[in-house]
Amino acid sequence: MDPAHLPDSILIVDFGSQVTQLIARRVREAGVYSEIAPFTQAEEAFARMRPRGIILSGGPASVTDENGPRIPQAILDSGLPIFGICYGQQALMHQLGGEVLAGDSGEFGRAFIDISEGCALFDGLWHPGESHQVWMSHGDKVTRLAPGFRPVAASPGAPYAVIADDERRIYAMQFHPEVVHTPDGARLLANFVRHVCGLAGDWTMAEFRKTKIEEIRAQVGDGKVICGLSGGVDSAVAAVLIHEAIGDQLTCVFVDHGLMRLGEAEQVVSLFKGHYNIPLVHVDAETLFMNGLAGVSDPEAKRKFIGKTFIDVFEDEAKKIGGADFLAQGTLYPDVIESVSFTGGPSVTIKSHHNVGGLPERMNMQLVEPLRELFKDEVRELGRELGLPDIFVGRHPFPGPGLAIRIPGEVTKERCDILRKADAVYLDEIRNAGLYDAIWQAFAVLLPVRTVGVMGDGRTYDCVCALRAVTSTDGMTADIYPFDAAFLSRVATRIINEVKGINRVVYDYTSKPPGTIEWE
Repeated sequence: MDPAHLPDSILIVDFGSQVTQLIARRVREAGVYSEIAPFTQAEEAFARMRPRGIILSGGPASVTDENGPRIPQAILDSGLPIFGICYGQQALMHQLGGEVLAGDSGEFGRAFIDISEGCALFDGLWHPGESHQVWMSHGDKVTRLAPGFRPVAASPGAPYAVIADDERRIYAMQFHPEVVHTPDGARLLANFVRHVCGLAGDWTMAEFRKTKIEEIRAQVGDGKVICGLSGGVDSAVAAVLIHEAIGDQLTCVFVDHGLMRLGEAEQVVSLFKGHYNIPLVHVDAETLFMNGLAGVSDPEAKRKFIGKTFIDVFEDEAKKIGGADFLAQGTLYPDVIESVSFTGGPSVTIKSHHNVGGLPERMNMQLVEPLRELFKDEVRELGRELGLPDIFVGRHPFPGPGLAIRIPGEVTKERCDILRKADAVYLDEIRNAGLYDAIWQAFAVLLPVRTVGVMGDGRTYDCVCALRAVTSTDGMTADIYPFDAAFLSRVATRIINEVKGINRVVYDYTSKPPGTIEWE
């Protein structure tokens, strides 16, 4: 975000924890803007952001290692409030004059801490004499506090589970408050950013919208912007926000590859041309994609063909428009974070799986990425703020290659049409049951298997349809949604009765891991 528009913020220094993103999520849920910087870039981020407080993440290293990550001295000398988590606590003690030793036996998973004294983190939440559940994951532990600190909570494996230096406003804990397994963790973080750092907690999506519109106008000036619409939420929200900022200087290109769900292509065209009146080039490329997919059954070969052809078609349309100075993308904050190694790897780059990855260099355009500070749920919130219909904003994730990776084996228009109808029936029943928002992702898969069936008095020999539904928070891990048998029976009956070409329905009970969410 432009430093001139940077709101009161919190800098999160990442020491390599697998759950650092959750810290940013919890801080933002408290109404405070936050950014993550790997420890190697923390000093630069600190100078750029001018934050009101610092949070130090956990990490896999040991502070006793000679080359273990260190807190920048500028942060320690700043006089700002600091909150250390796990490795962050150990780094504080190691650098401020305490002692950290390798533990004889670490603490991993659920633990209980006993509150011995009060502190600002506990205001209105925890009180001396109480015991509370937390989530631990550490081997090393603090064995001597640095001068100025006092212990305020302990666990069997961590005598200094929570420590406080009230005068310097430095607090630290051995457990992880950012994970859901620490039930009160979000409130502990909220107490830090609101009470200790003194932030109002008034960072809202309305404010983000206003600020980002100003930034887009300043960046683009009187230039032209082109945006590739995938049909998904991210590119749609980015396009609507940019159009609000610069109007007809934006042109969207929607490459319809014939691999979308039932009615989605029409929905995108109607939304952009009709509701928002955004200049839109609708390219009907179904024949091109289907001809290219003929005879291709390898999943990776499908993905590569679809990605390359999308870029080729998009590039051809961009040339027809002529003179575009900027390329808009729906890059999100997790994409940005994951593209930067916490040990200081390559600078920020767009992940290769992005819908229009590779276009900037080939087309010599600057990037406009208005969503790059947002998480997925925040993008949905911004979409609602912009007035996008909830049925569009709240849709389940959909893969870039579309139905092609939900049809194991060769992809044909006929098989796509069969799958589209079956998928629509499945999602209709999920919505009718009021379950859509409780499920991370649900879809049908058309298997390259034919089975014998009986319909009426006749024999059938048709395809098998598999149903998939999972719950998840980030898509990295997932569990199956536990439909009851009556629901599955109802869906199977409708699909077999209403979709010609399917005579058998099965349900996928595989979690991730060991499986993936998609079948290919």
